[in-house]
Amino acid sequence: MRYLDKQAIQDIATGASLLGAGGGGDPYIGKLMAFSAVEKYGPVKLLDVTEVPDDALVVSSSMMGAPSVFVEKLPRGDEYQDLFDKLKRYLGTAVYATFPIEAGGINSMIPIAVAASLGMPMVDCDSMGRAFPELQMTTFSIYGLGATPLAITDEKGNTGILETIDNHWTESIARAITVQMGATSSMCIFPIKGSDLKRAGVRNIVSYSENIGKTIRELSKEKGSSIQTLLDVTGGFHILSGKIIDVSRSTEGGFNYGKTVIEGIDRDKNRQAEILFQNENIVLKRNGKVVETAPDLICLVDLETLIPMTNEGLKYGKRVHIIGLPCDPKWRTPKGIELVGPRYFGYDLDYVPIEELCRKEARA
Repeated sequence: MRYLDKQAIQDIATGASLLGAGGGGDPYIGKLMAFSAVEKYGPVKLLDVTEVPDDALVVSSSMMGAPSVFVEKLPRGDEYQDLFDKLKRYLGTAVYATFPIEAGGINSMIPIAVAASLGMPMVDCDSMGRAFPELQMTTFSIYGLGATPLAITDEKGNTGILETIDNHWTESIARAITVQMGATSSMCIFPIKGSDLKRAGVRNIVSYSENIGKTIRELSKEKGSSIQTLLDVTGGFHILSGKIIDVSRSTEGGFNYGKTVIEGIDRDKNRQAEILFQNENIVLKRNGKVVETAPDLICLVDLETLIPMTNEGLKYGKRVHIIGLPCDPKWRTPKGIELVGPRYFGYDLDYVPIEELCRKEARA
C-alpha cells in the first residue's frame, strides 16, 4: 500500500497515455479532475491487488464514448457519488475499492478522482493492460465475469442501472444509451469480488504506467533523448520514425474511426506507415505490409520529447516515433484473440505476436 502524490498522478497519466495505444481520450481533463480531487480530499491510497479481501466488492469507474467528445463535454463533478450510491442500494453491499477499467487516457485518471472524492482506495490492477474501444473487451470477459449490474449517467443527471445477459449485450445497450447522452457517459461497471480481480485482472498496471511516465519525464529533459531506454522499459519495438502527412477521422456510433499516414525520415526515409484506428490503433502497415495488429499496442510518441500522442491530438507535420508493445499474455489466448484480435475489428488477418513479426523481418 502507498499513497499517490501529484507527481505520481502526472507520471501515471503520461504512461497510461502510451498504453492507450492512441485511444482512451486525452488524459489532460482527467488529470485536472484527479489533481482537484486530491487537493480537496487528500491523497489516494493505492492497494496492491493482494491486499484486497477476497470477499470485498470492487467496482471500476470510467467514462464511455468517443474520445474526441471528452474535450468538449465536461462532467458535472458529482456523477460517481450518485453512481456508487445507486449501486450500493441495488446490490445491498458497499463498495470497498475502485480500479481503472483500462490503462489509457482519461480512464486512468477517473478512478483516482473517484477514490479521492469518495474516500476509498484504488487497486493497482485493471482489466485490459491497455485501452480498447468496447467494454466487453476485458480480461474479465475471458474468465466469464459479467459486466453488470452497471450504473450509468450523463452530465445532465439522467441515470440508470443496467443488467444484461452477457457482456456483448452490455456493450451494445450501454453504447446506444451513451450515444443518446451525447456520445459520452460516466459509469461504474464490473462489480466483482476481490478474488475475481486477483484471478482475472491485469496486475500492477498503475505502477507500470507510473514507471513509464517517470521514464519519459526523465528522458524529456535530455536533448535528443534516445527512444531505446523507453523500449527497454516497455519491452517494445521501434517500427518507424517519420512525419505525419495525413490524418482522417470520423465519429460514428460513439466511436472515432480513422487512418494516420506517416512518411519515414532519416533511416526510414524510403518507408511509409499507415495506421488504422477505432478509438485505439488496431492495424499498422509499413510499405503496405502488415507489421502489427491488436491486441499488441501500436503507439506514437513525439520524436523529441517522447510524450505519447493520442489520435485526437495528431496533426499534419508532427514528427513521431511509432513503437509496438507486446500485450498482456491473457490476450494471446484463443478467447483473448477472439475478443480483440484483428478479425473482430473486420480485418481478414490472423494475429501474430509483434516479436515474431519483428524476428521474421530481421531474417528477411
